[in-house]
Amino acid sequence: MKKRIPAALLSMGLLVAPIAHAEGDPVAQQMQSMTLREKVGQLFMIRPDVLEGRFGPAELEDNSIIGTTQVSEEMKETYANYPSGGFALFRKNILSPSQLKSFTEALHALSGAPMLAIDEEGGRVARIANHPENFNVTKFPAMGIIAKSGDESRAYDAGKTIGEYLTAYGLDIDFAPVADVNTNPKNPVIGDRAFGNDPAVAAGMVRQVVLGLHESGVASCLKHFPGHGDTATDTHTDYAETLKTWAEISACEMIPFRAGIEAGSDLVMTAHIAAPNVTGCDEPATMSYILLTEKLRGELGFEGIIITDALSMGAIREKYSSSEACIRCIQAGVDILLMPYDYYEAFDGVVQAVETGVIPESRIDESVYRILSFKCARQGTK
Repeated sequence: MKKRIPAALLSMGLLVAPIAHAEGDPVAQQMQSMTLREKVGQLFMIRPDVLEGRFGPAELEDNSIIGTTQVSEEMKETYANYPSGGFALFRKNILSPSQLKSFTEALHALSGAPMLAIDEEGGRVARIANHPENFNVTKFPAMGIIAKSGDESRAYDAGKTIGEYLTAYGLDIDFAPVADVNTNPKNPVIGDRAFGNDPAVAAGMVRQVVLGLHESGVASCLKHFPGHGDTATDTHTDYAETLKTWAEISACEMIPFRAGIEAGSDLVMTAHIAAPNVTGCDEPATMSYILLTEKLRGELGFEGIIITDALSMGAIREKYSSSEACIRCIQAGVDILLMPYDYYEAFDGVVQAVETGVIPESRIDESVYRILSFKCARQGTK
């Protein structure tokens, strides 16, 4: 049974003008033949495990359980009804070098040209380099340690080397670099994942990681906009906020983000943190039209893909249903919805929102065009 969309959302649909495309545009032509479900699917990046009936939402988050490691016929059948634009891989999906290579090839072979992403930052967040099996790849220290060296070439080398082994294993996107400025010593989640507490130093390092990843053929993703470094709570479990004004954020947190955007970063990942002195409310940045469309798109001029942090995280899951969360994110300007807690509810909820006019289909088309253009450009470089 489809869940009813809350009435409060009915007045939040954004009026988006149809995008004008050049005559003969291959992406626009491809979109003309797509069904609504195919379009909506492009907006999701999920765990591959979601497509197997043996995993419930809670089990997907349990890293002690071995996850999906190959594409089964059951997965193909489910994917035909609930397609997705991409997959995020975790350590639980990786058994060995040969298995990972075969798995990514099989995932890429699914319809819709799914993108494959992974967290490979260096330091403690590195799904491949920290895997107990010997992947024989270079392991890098935390980026905070590299920043202390003052040598930006080390950041470039890290990005390039990580990108080279991700490319070899069939990954398209690295959820890196962390562009946060770690200014709050009580921060429980960022710490040395960031390039320290000096925004100017972080900016130079972030720029070099982006360039290194791109040199190796892997897409980069700046995270966590508008900056998770000045919070005292982990959004994996609870509400977090920054009390800074936009002027204060611009003078600190935005410096590395601007550097990464100028270097050509392909994606920006949103944080589930509230910024009440910017938005006037306690909604997370992930759902904020002010932060994503007015600030990130408008003021910073970012033209790439906006992707959420995982929508299964506590800061979202404890307050919003999966469908409500995804609808609000799309209305704020998000392109890719990462790992909603209940994918099927979220997918059906977005489809229903378009069918009932809560979200104009032109708004969906805007993101689909951006995503397919990115995929088309990547195919052209291979």
